[in-house]
Amino acid sequence: MLKLETSSLVIQELNEDRDTMLMLALLNDSDFLQNIGDRGVRTEVEARHYILNGPIAMYREHGFGMYKVSLKDGTAIGICGLVKRDGLDGVDIGFAFLPDYRGRGFALESAQAVMAYAKKKLGFQRILAITQPENTPSIRLLEKLGLNCESNVALPGETKELLLMTWQKEASN
Repeated sequence: MLKLETSSLVIQELNEDRDTMLMLALLNDSDFLQNIGDRGVRTEVEARHYILNGPIAMYREHGFGMYKVSLKDGTAIGICGLVKRDGLDGVDIGFAFLPDYRGRGFALESAQAVMAYAKKKLGFQRILAITQPENTPSIRLLEKLGLNCESNVALPGETKELLLMTWQKEASN
């Protein structure tokens, strides 16, 4: 079970029992719907299935996935993690936070911890991110993580192009 700690956050695997309400709230937040997409999750049962078939399945298959981000007092505030997505030639980092916790540095703090984990513990040489081209806050955060704009990409079954950003480990001499 992954558990990362930063100065103000705890990042750990999602659990279908305790994290259903967090996922239900996130997946139906207007910013999530606009910037990430509608996952069609409207009930607690659907949120539970989403956690089981998404993050938990990814933990089992790849050893990583999206993680719950909580304050040190246990308050769940969002998700941040790594996803192996069809149509991309690598693993991408993603994040989403409840409205009350945006703009407070938590996304950057959690994403820095997840990036460090991906580089040091998982040995990733390249990390991707996809975002809506007009999602300036996410683009700025990804740039702070060291990712650079690479190209536009449409995921399988989608027509709208997303901005593909990448971080690549520099070759050592």
